[in-house]
Amino acid sequence: MPYRELLTRPVLTWCAVTTLARLPVAMAPLALVFLVRERPGGYSLGAVLAAVYVVGEIVSAPVLGLRMRAERARPQMAGGLAVGAAGFAGLGLAPGAHPAVLGGLAFLAGAGPVAVSAGLRALLTGMVPERTVTQALSLESMLTFGIWAAAPALATGLALGAGPAVPLLLQGGLMALGLAGLWLLPAGWASEPQRKDGTARRALLAAWPVYVLGAASLTLLALAELVLPALLEQRGIGIGWAGPLLAGFSLGSVAGSFLYGLRPHWPGPLAVQSLVLVLAVTAGVALVALVPGALAIGAALVAAGLLQAPAMLTRNLALRRVLPPSALAAGYSIMYAAVGAGYAASGTLAGGLLKVVAPSTAILWGVGLTLLLVAVAAVGERRLVRRGPAAQEAAEPAEPVRKVRR
Repeated sequence: MPYRELLTRPVLTWCAVTTLARLPVAMAPLALVFLVRERPGGYSLGAVLAAVYVVGEIVSAPVLGLRMRAERARPQMAGGLAVGAAGFAGLGLAPGAHPAVLGGLAFLAGAGPVAVSAGLRALLTGMVPERTVTQALSLESMLTFGIWAAAPALATGLALGAGPAVPLLLQGGLMALGLAGLWLLPAGWASEPQRKDGTARRALLAAWPVYVLGAASLTLLALAELVLPALLEQRGIGIGWAGPLLAGFSLGSVAGSFLYGLRPHWPGPLAVQSLVLVLAVTAGVALVALVPGALAIGAALVAAGLLQAPAMLTRNLALRRVLPPSALAAGYSIMYAAVGAGYAASGTLAGGLLKVVAPSTAILWGVGLTLLLVAVAAVGERRLVRRGPAAQEAAEPAEPVRKVRR
Protein backbone atom coordinates (compact mmCIF):
# COMPACT_ATOMS: atom_id res chain seq x y z
CA MET A 1 0.00 0.00 0.00
CA PRO A 2 1.62 3.31 -1.08
CA TYR A 3 0.31 5.12 2.02
CA ARG A 4 1.91 2.69 4.47
CA GLU A 5 5.16 4.63 4.64
CA LEU A 6 3.25 7.66 5.92
CA LEU A 7 1.94 5.86 9.01
CA THR A 8 4.66 7.27 11.24
CA ARG A 9 4.46 9.19 14.49
CA PRO A 10 5.69 12.50 12.99
CA VAL A 11 3.14 12.40 10.16
CA LEU A 12 0.28 11.43 12.49
CA THR A 13 1.30 14.27 14.81
CA TRP A 14 1.26 16.60 11.81
CA CYS A 15 -2.29 15.43 11.01
CA ALA A 16 -3.43 16.24 14.56
CA VAL A 17 -1.84 19.71 14.56
CA THR A 18 -3.22 20.44 11.09
CA THR A 19 -6.74 19.47 12.18
CA LEU A 20 -6.50 21.80 15.19
CA ALA A 21 -5.30 24.65 12.97
CA ARG A 22 -7.68 24.18 10.02
CA LEU A 23 -10.97 23.15 11.64
CA PRO A 24 -11.53 26.68 13.05
CA VAL A 25 -10.93 28.12 9.57
CA ALA A 26 -13.48 25.76 8.00
CA MET A 27 -16.06 26.59 10.70
CA ALA A 28 -15.58 30.36 10.48
CA PRO A 29 -18.04 31.63 7.82
CA LEU A 30 -21.04 29.73 9.16
CA ALA A 31 -20.09 30.39 12.79
CA LEU A 32 -19.99 34.15 12.09
CA VAL A 33 -23.48 34.05 10.59
CA PHE A 34 -24.88 32.19 13.61
CA LEU A 35 -23.08 34.55 16.01
CA VAL A 36 -25.17 37.58 15.02
CA ARG A 37 -28.28 36.10 13.37
CA GLU A 38 -30.56 37.05 16.31
CA ARG A 39 -29.56 40.72 16.12
CA PRO A 40 -31.56 43.14 13.90
CA GLY A 41 -30.46 42.52 10.34
CA GLY A 42 -28.47 39.60 11.68
CA TYR A 43 -28.18 37.58 8.49
CA SER A 44 -26.93 40.57 6.52
CA LEU A 45 -24.43 41.43 9.27
CA GLY A 46 -23.28 37.80 9.38
CA ALA A 47 -22.70 37.80 5.63
CA VAL A 48 -20.68 41.01 5.93
CA LEU A 49 -18.58 39.56 8.77
CA ALA A 50 -17.93 36.41 6.73
CA ALA A 51 -16.90 38.57 3.77
CA VAL A 52 -14.55 40.63 5.97
CA TYR A 53 -13.04 37.39 7.26
CA VAL A 54 -12.37 36.20 3.69
CA VAL A 55 -10.93 39.61 2.72
CA GLY A 56 -8.53 39.29 5.64
CA GLU A 57 -7.41 35.94 4.27
CA ILE A 58 -6.99 37.17 0.69
CA VAL A 59 -5.09 40.34 1.65
CA SER A 60 -2.84 38.68 4.20
CA ALA A 61 -1.98 35.42 2.40
CA PRO A 62 0.65 36.71 -0.06
CA VAL A 63 2.11 39.19 2.43
CA LEU A 64 2.66 36.68 5.24
CA GLY A 65 3.62 33.90 2.84
CA LEU A 66 6.44 36.00 1.37
CA ARG A 67 7.77 36.71 4.86
CA MET A 68 7.87 33.07 5.98
CA ARG A 69 11.40 31.68 6.23
CA ALA A 70 11.75 27.97 5.57
CA GLU A 71 14.39 27.24 8.19
CA ARG A 72 12.55 29.02 11.03
CA ALA A 73 8.91 28.82 10.11
CA ARG A 74 7.68 27.71 13.55
CA PRO A 75 7.71 31.16 15.27
CA GLN A 76 5.92 32.74 12.33
CA MET A 77 3.23 30.03 12.26
CA ALA A 78 2.87 30.28 16.04
CA GLY A 79 2.35 34.03 15.77
CA GLY A 80 -0.31 33.55 13.11
CA LEU A 81 -2.20 30.99 15.19
CA ALA A 82 -1.97 33.26 18.25
CA VAL A 83 -3.56 36.14 16.33
CA GLY A 84 -6.26 33.83 14.96
CA ALA A 85 -7.01 32.37 18.40
CA ALA A 86 -7.30 35.87 19.86
CA GLY A 87 -9.63 36.98 17.05
CA PHE A 88 -11.96 33.99 17.41
CA ALA A 89 -11.96 34.21 21.22
CA GLY A 90 -12.72 37.93 21.06
CA LEU A 91 -15.70 37.29 18.78
CA GLY A 92 -17.01 34.60 21.13
CA LEU A 93 -16.55 36.73 24.26
CA ALA A 94 -18.13 39.90 22.81
CA PRO A 95 -20.95 38.82 20.47
CA GLY A 96 -22.92 42.00 21.24
CA ALA A 97 -20.10 44.38 20.40
CA HIS A 98 -20.42 47.13 17.79
CA PRO A 99 -20.34 45.75 14.22
CA ALA A 100 -17.11 47.63 13.53
CA VAL A 101 -15.43 45.84 16.46
CA LEU A 102 -16.73 42.48 15.28
CA GLY A 103 -15.49 43.26 11.78
CA GLY A 104 -12.01 44.07 13.08
CA LEU A 105 -11.89 40.83 15.06
CA ALA A 106 -13.15 38.85 12.05
CA PHE A 107 -10.44 40.44 9.87
CA LEU A 108 -7.76 39.46 12.41
CA ALA A 109 -9.15 35.92 12.71
CA GLY A 110 -8.89 35.53 8.93
CA ALA A 111 -5.61 37.35 8.36
CA GLY A 112 -3.50 35.98 11.23
CA PRO A 113 -3.34 32.23 10.54
CA VAL A 114 -3.73 32.33 6.75
CA ALA A 115 -0.10 31.42 5.97
CA VAL A 116 -0.10 28.55 8.50
CA SER A 117 -1.79 26.20 6.04
CA ALA A 118 0.94 26.84 3.47
CA GLY A 119 3.65 26.42 6.08
CA LEU A 120 2.22 23.14 7.30
CA ARG A 121 2.03 21.80 3.73
CA ALA A 122 5.66 22.70 3.08
CA LEU A 123 6.57 21.18 6.44
CA LEU A 124 4.83 17.90 5.53
CA THR A 125 6.60 17.53 2.19
CA GLY A 126 9.90 18.19 3.97
CA MET A 127 9.20 15.48 6.57
CA VAL A 128 8.66 12.61 4.14
CA PRO A 129 10.93 10.97 1.54
CA GLU A 130 10.73 12.49 -1.93
CA ARG A 131 9.21 9.30 -3.36
CA THR A 132 6.16 9.66 -1.07
CA VAL A 133 5.46 13.37 -1.63
CA THR A 134 2.48 12.63 -3.89
CA GLN A 135 0.97 10.35 -1.25
CA ALA A 136 1.66 12.93 1.46
CA LEU A 137 -0.17 15.65 -0.47
CA SER A 138 -3.00 13.20 -1.16
CA LEU A 139 -3.24 12.51 2.57
CA GLU A 140 -3.36 16.24 3.24
CA SER A 141 -6.12 16.63 0.64
CA MET A 142 -8.20 13.85 2.22
CA LEU A 143 -7.77 15.44 5.64
CA THR A 144 -8.71 18.88 4.32
CA PHE A 145 -11.87 17.73 2.54
CA GLY A 146 -12.85 15.69 5.60
CA ILE A 147 -12.47 18.77 7.81
CA TRP A 148 -14.52 20.91 5.45
CA ALA A 149 -17.22 18.25 5.28
CA ALA A 150 -17.52 18.05 9.09
CA ALA A 151 -17.14 21.75 9.92
CA PRO A 152 -20.62 23.03 8.88
CA ALA A 153 -22.41 20.37 10.91
CA LEU A 154 -20.20 21.07 13.95
CA ALA A 155 -20.70 24.84 13.74
CA THR A 156 -24.46 24.50 13.27
CA GLY A 157 -24.92 21.93 16.03
CA LEU A 158 -22.95 23.95 18.61
CA ALA A 159 -24.57 27.27 17.68
CA LEU A 160 -28.12 25.90 17.90
CA GLY A 161 -27.57 23.45 20.73
CA ALA A 162 -25.14 25.25 23.06
CA GLY A 163 -25.22 28.91 22.06
CA PRO A 164 -24.17 31.16 19.16
CA ALA A 165 -20.86 32.13 20.80
CA VAL A 166 -19.77 28.56 21.59
CA PRO A 167 -18.39 27.73 18.10
CA LEU A 168 -16.19 30.84 18.14
CA LEU A 169 -14.86 30.04 21.62
CA LEU A 170 -14.14 26.48 20.51
CA GLN A 171 -12.33 27.79 17.42
CA GLY A 172 -10.13 30.00 19.58
CA GLY A 173 -9.33 27.07 21.87
CA LEU A 174 -8.53 24.73 18.99
CA MET A 175 -6.13 27.25 17.46
CA ALA A 176 -4.40 27.69 20.80
CA LEU A 177 -3.93 23.93 21.04
CA GLY A 178 -2.61 23.88 17.48
CA LEU A 179 -0.12 26.60 18.45
CA ALA A 180 1.18 24.41 21.30
CA GLY A 181 1.32 21.40 18.98
CA LEU A 182 3.76 23.17 16.64
CA TRP A 183 6.55 22.34 19.08
CA LEU A 184 5.97 18.65 18.41
CA LEU A 185 6.90 19.22 14.75
CA PRO A 186 10.17 20.25 13.08
CA ALA A 187 11.05 23.93 13.29
CA GLY A 188 11.08 24.26 9.49
CA TRP A 189 12.05 22.52 6.29
CA ALA A 190 15.24 22.24 4.26
CA SER A 191 16.01 25.24 2.10
CA GLU A 192 18.76 26.75 0.02
CA PRO A 193 20.43 29.83 1.54
CA GLN A 194 18.54 33.06 0.88
CA ARG A 195 19.81 35.05 -2.09
CA LYS A 196 19.43 38.77 -2.67
CA ASP A 197 19.18 38.62 -6.46
CA GLY A 198 15.38 38.18 -6.53
CA THR A 199 15.52 34.61 -7.86
CA ALA A 200 12.74 33.37 -5.56
CA ARG A 201 10.48 36.31 -6.37
CA ARG A 202 11.00 35.82 -10.10
CA ALA A 203 10.10 32.16 -9.71
CA LEU A 204 6.94 33.13 -7.81
CA LEU A 205 5.93 35.53 -10.58
CA ALA A 206 6.73 33.00 -13.30
CA ALA A 207 4.31 30.51 -11.70
CA TRP A 208 1.28 32.75 -12.33
CA PRO A 209 -0.43 30.25 -14.69
CA VAL A 210 -0.66 27.79 -11.79
CA TYR A 211 -2.38 30.44 -9.65
CA VAL A 212 -4.83 31.33 -12.42
CA LEU A 213 -5.74 27.67 -12.87
CA GLY A 214 -6.30 27.44 -9.12
CA ALA A 215 -8.67 30.40 -9.29
CA ALA A 216 -10.49 28.74 -12.17
CA SER A 217 -10.99 25.56 -10.17
CA LEU A 218 -12.44 27.38 -7.16
CA THR A 219 -14.94 29.29 -9.29
CA LEU A 220 -16.52 25.89 -9.86
CA LEU A 221 -16.73 25.16 -6.14
CA ALA A 222 -18.39 28.53 -5.55
CA LEU A 223 -20.98 27.72 -8.21
CA ALA A 224 -21.69 24.32 -6.67
CA GLU A 225 -22.11 25.72 -3.16
CA LEU A 226 -23.80 29.08 -3.70
CA VAL A 227 -26.20 28.42 -6.58
CA LEU A 228 -27.25 24.87 -5.69
CA PRO A 229 -30.11 25.82 -3.30
CA ALA A 230 -31.64 28.10 -5.92
CA LEU A 231 -31.17 25.44 -8.60
CA LEU A 232 -32.99 22.87 -6.47
CA GLU A 233 -35.94 25.24 -6.09
CA GLN A 234 -35.93 25.78 -9.86
CA ARG A 235 -36.09 22.02 -10.39
CA GLY A 236 -38.86 21.59 -7.79
CA ILE A 237 -36.56 19.63 -5.46
CA GLY A 238 -36.62 20.14 -1.69
CA ILE A 239 -33.96 22.62 -0.60
CA GLY A 240 -33.02 20.26 2.22
CA TRP A 241 -31.19 18.14 -0.36
CA ALA A 242 -28.50 20.84 -0.69
CA GLY A 243 -26.57 19.61 2.35
CA PRO A 244 -26.44 15.92 1.37
CA LEU A 245 -25.58 16.79 -2.24
CA LEU A 246 -22.67 19.01 -1.21
CA ALA A 247 -21.54 16.31 1.22
CA GLY A 248 -21.44 13.98 -1.79
CA PHE A 249 -19.12 16.45 -3.53
CA SER A 250 -16.81 16.46 -0.48
CA LEU A 251 -16.85 12.66 -0.18
CA GLY A 252 -16.07 12.39 -3.88
CA SER A 253 -13.09 14.69 -3.29
CA VAL A 254 -11.84 12.51 -0.44
CA ALA A 255 -12.06 9.45 -2.72
CA GLY A 256 -10.32 11.33 -5.54
CA SER A 257 -7.47 12.31 -3.24
CA PHE A 258 -7.02 8.71 -2.14
CA LEU A 259 -7.08 7.32 -5.66
CA TYR A 260 -4.61 9.87 -7.02
CA GLY A 261 -2.16 8.97 -4.28
CA LEU A 262 -2.20 5.27 -5.13
CA ARG A 263 0.37 5.94 -7.86
CA PRO A 264 3.57 7.96 -7.44
CA HIS A 265 3.31 9.21 -11.03
CA TRP A 266 0.49 9.58 -13.56
CA PRO A 267 0.86 9.83 -17.35
CA GLY A 268 1.58 13.23 -18.84
CA PRO A 269 3.14 16.47 -17.56
CA LEU A 270 1.59 17.95 -14.42
CA ALA A 271 0.44 21.05 -16.33
CA VAL A 272 -1.48 18.90 -18.81
CA GLN A 273 -2.95 16.75 -16.04
CA SER A 274 -4.17 19.84 -14.21
CA LEU A 275 -5.74 21.39 -17.32
CA VAL A 276 -7.52 18.17 -18.26
CA LEU A 277 -8.82 17.63 -14.73
CA VAL A 278 -10.12 21.20 -14.38
CA LEU A 279 -11.90 20.89 -17.73
CA ALA A 280 -13.43 17.60 -16.56
CA VAL A 281 -14.64 19.23 -13.33
CA THR A 282 -16.05 22.07 -15.45
CA ALA A 283 -18.03 19.53 -17.48
CA GLY A 284 -19.37 17.98 -14.26
CA VAL A 285 -20.56 21.34 -12.92
CA ALA A 286 -22.14 22.16 -16.29
CA LEU A 287 -24.05 18.88 -16.06
CA VAL A 288 -25.38 19.98 -12.67
CA ALA A 289 -27.08 22.89 -14.45
CA LEU A 290 -28.52 20.69 -17.21
CA VAL A 291 -29.68 17.39 -15.69
CA PRO A 292 -33.05 16.97 -13.93
CA GLY A 293 -33.65 15.26 -10.61
CA ALA A 294 -31.73 15.10 -7.34
CA LEU A 295 -30.14 11.75 -8.18
CA ALA A 296 -28.64 12.99 -11.45
CA ILE A 297 -27.43 16.23 -9.84
CA GLY A 298 -25.87 14.21 -7.02
CA ALA A 299 -24.07 11.92 -9.47
CA ALA A 300 -22.67 14.94 -11.35
CA LEU A 301 -21.47 16.53 -8.09
CA VAL A 302 -19.80 13.33 -6.88
CA ALA A 303 -18.02 12.98 -10.23
CA ALA A 304 -16.93 16.62 -10.09
CA GLY A 305 -15.63 16.16 -6.54
CA LEU A 306 -13.80 12.99 -7.54
CA LEU A 307 -11.81 15.00 -10.10
CA GLN A 308 -11.55 18.26 -8.13
CA ALA A 309 -9.14 16.79 -5.57
CA PRO A 310 -6.61 15.48 -8.15
CA ALA A 311 -6.82 18.85 -9.93
CA MET A 312 -5.82 20.55 -6.69
CA LEU A 313 -3.05 18.03 -6.05
CA THR A 314 -1.50 18.52 -9.49
CA ARG A 315 -1.37 22.28 -8.91
CA ASN A 316 0.46 21.81 -5.60
CA LEU A 317 2.87 19.35 -7.20
CA ALA A 318 3.45 21.77 -10.08
CA LEU A 319 4.39 24.53 -7.64
CA ARG A 320 6.97 22.21 -6.05
CA ARG A 321 8.48 21.70 -9.50
CA VAL A 322 8.89 25.39 -10.39
CA LEU A 323 9.64 26.99 -7.01
CA PRO A 324 12.77 26.77 -4.86
CA PRO A 325 12.19 25.38 -1.33
CA SER A 326 12.54 28.84 0.25
CA ALA A 327 9.59 30.09 -1.82
CA LEU A 328 7.23 27.13 -1.31
CA ALA A 329 5.26 28.63 1.58
CA ALA A 330 4.91 31.89 -0.33
CA GLY A 331 3.76 30.03 -3.43
CA TYR A 332 1.16 28.06 -1.50
CA SER A 333 -0.03 31.29 0.17
CA ILE A 334 -0.37 33.10 -3.16
CA MET A 335 -2.29 30.10 -4.43
CA TYR A 336 -4.59 30.40 -1.39
CA ALA A 337 -5.20 34.07 -2.17
CA ALA A 338 -5.79 33.31 -5.86
CA VAL A 339 -8.33 30.57 -5.23
CA GLY A 340 -10.05 32.76 -2.63
CA ALA A 341 -10.29 35.54 -5.20
CA GLY A 342 -11.68 33.06 -7.73
CA TYR A 343 -14.28 31.90 -5.24
CA ALA A 344 -15.27 35.48 -4.43
CA ALA A 345 -15.43 36.52 -8.10
CA SER A 346 -17.60 33.57 -9.05
CA GLY A 347 -19.86 34.08 -6.03
CA THR A 348 -20.29 37.76 -6.89
CA LEU A 349 -21.04 36.95 -10.52
CA ALA A 350 -23.54 34.25 -9.58
CA GLY A 351 -25.24 36.48 -7.01
CA GLY A 352 -25.70 39.24 -9.57
CA LEU A 353 -26.90 36.88 -12.30
CA LEU A 354 -29.47 35.21 -10.03
CA LYS A 355 -31.35 38.51 -9.98
CA VAL A 356 -31.88 38.45 -13.74
CA VAL A 357 -31.52 34.86 -15.00
CA ALA A 358 -32.47 31.35 -13.89
CA PRO A 359 -30.07 29.49 -11.54
CA SER A 360 -29.14 26.99 -14.26
CA THR A 361 -28.17 29.88 -16.57
CA ALA A 362 -26.14 31.49 -13.78
CA ILE A 363 -24.15 28.25 -13.40
CA LEU A 364 -23.47 28.14 -17.14
CA TRP A 365 -22.23 31.75 -17.08
CA GLY A 366 -19.91 30.76 -14.24
CA VAL A 367 -18.70 27.82 -16.30
CA GLY A 368 -17.91 30.29 -19.07
CA LEU A 369 -15.82 32.36 -16.63
CA THR A 370 -13.98 29.21 -15.63
CA LEU A 371 -13.21 28.33 -19.26
CA LEU A 372 -11.86 31.85 -19.82
CA LEU A 373 -9.49 31.49 -16.85
CA VAL A 374 -8.44 28.03 -18.05
CA ALA A 375 -7.61 29.46 -21.48
CA VAL A 376 -5.50 32.23 -19.93
CA ALA A 377 -3.68 29.68 -17.76
CA ALA A 378 -3.05 27.40 -20.75
CA VAL A 379 -1.51 30.26 -22.78
CA GLY A 380 0.65 31.25 -19.82
CA GLU A 381 1.74 27.64 -19.32
CA ARG A 382 2.87 27.39 -22.95
CA ARG A 383 4.97 30.53 -22.56
CA LEU A 384 6.47 29.15 -19.35
CA VAL A 385 7.39 25.91 -21.11
CA ARG A 386 8.90 27.79 -24.07
CA ARG A 387 11.18 29.66 -21.68
CA GLY A 388 12.59 26.23 -20.79
CA PRO A 389 16.02 26.48 -19.17
CA ALA A 390 15.53 30.08 -18.07
CA ALA A 391 12.42 29.22 -16.12
CA GLN A 392 14.07 26.21 -14.57
CA GLU A 393 17.14 28.22 -13.61
CA ALA A 394 14.97 30.62 -11.64
CA ALA A 395 13.65 27.72 -9.63
CA GLU A 396 16.97 25.99 -8.97
CA PRO A 397 18.66 26.45 -5.59
CA ALA A 398 22.03 28.14 -5.77
CA GLU A 399 23.76 26.01 -3.13
CA PRO A 400 23.21 22.71 -1.32
CA VAL A 401 20.28 22.76 1.09
CA ARG A 402 20.65 23.04 4.84
CA LYS A 403 19.44 20.51 7.33
CA VAL A 404 16.73 21.71 9.66
CA ARG A 405 16.84 20.74 13.29
CA ARG A 406 13.78 19.88 15.28
